[in-house]
Amino acid sequence: MTVRHAPTPIVERTRAATPTLPAARGPLSRAVVETLAAGPRPPDVPARSPAVREAVTSADPYGEDLQLALHTCFELHYRGFTGVDPDWEWEPGLLRLRGAMEAVFLDALRRDTASAPGAKEPDADVDAALRDLLTEPIDGHGVTHHLQDRGEWWQLREHAAHRSVYHLKEADPHAWVVPRLRGRAKTALVAVEHDEFGGGRPEMIHQGLYADLLDDLGLDSSYGAYVDAAPAVMLATVNMMSLFGLRRSLRGAMVGHFAAAEITTAPSARRMARALDRLGGGPRARLFYTEHIEADAVHEQVLRHDVIGGLLADEPELAPDVVLGVRATVLLEDRLASHILGCWRSGRSSLRHPLPATPAPEGTVGR
Repeated sequence: MTVRHAPTPIVERTRAATPTLPAARGPLSRAVVETLAAGPRPPDVPARSPAVREAVTSADPYGEDLQLALHTCFELHYRGFTGVDPDWEWEPGLLRLRGAMEAVFLDALRRDTASAPGAKEPDADVDAALRDLLTEPIDGHGVTHHLQDRGEWWQLREHAAHRSVYHLKEADPHAWVVPRLRGRAKTALVAVEHDEFGGGRPEMIHQGLYADLLDDLGLDSSYGAYVDAAPAVMLATVNMMSLFGLRRSLRGAMVGHFAAAEITTAPSARRMARALDRLGGGPRARLFYTEHIEADAVHEQVLRHDVIGGLLADEPELAPDVVLGVRATVLLEDRLASHILGCWRSGRSSLRHPLPATPAPEGTVGR
């Protein structure tokens, strides 16, 4: 039998909420990590060097190095890192480097989500962009379908580790768009965020529910615990949210992303609840997903009709950005699913560093 770990008290989680700097994966992430580790305002900032700026232009926009470097820069706006001066958040040289890396990533997202390569005008049909997400395919074959139907215990735990990179700060990136909206769109988005943050009940904040899920599966529930293990395809899905949230000019993209995420969450949460039932997950693990089944079915209606509807009533010129947010979400989630399923089908871990083996609950298959 699997030993269920006792939940970590909220106070204890708060004390352990600051992660350590990740291990570099190339010249860009090395420059960022070494810069932050050197202390406050070292005289020679590696992130400002011509060699590093040149490395940006040749970087793979979806690659391990650039995605980790972006994640590390963005994390300064969340909880920061142990031993890193908080004032690095607004250091001009680091911001210039981050801006250059963001441009590489954003250009790739725009290129790879264009409906017609070379088109003179960006697609502004929001309804069409959302239409495919509103109908569940009969022959679905994504990660949650796999876990529901035939996944193994070790795969369930890997999926949880992947998703921890986002879910331990669930809804935080979306909060940045609140002051950039007005009227109906703002009111509706705040209502959704209120639910995400527990509806006034700290024990029900979704970030905390996910930490309980990790505890239940015998995983580390510390914030940022699996960043080093997470591949670029996972980091990119969270970096997209940070990129959209931190730029007022991309408020439409953030709203589009949020709507796409909420539309797809309820069906996938239902499959994950079934997977946990089949594989022996405990009640605290199931609660995270059962909480999302009903809540996100309502949220997607609010986001489509009130947030997107209100935003475009006020600022119809933002429709192409809303489409970008929807399509970028689908693009990056599809890339992540292809990576995970490709690894699992060949019997390999989908993480950069496989998790320590733990026994599966009695009656399940695992390693």
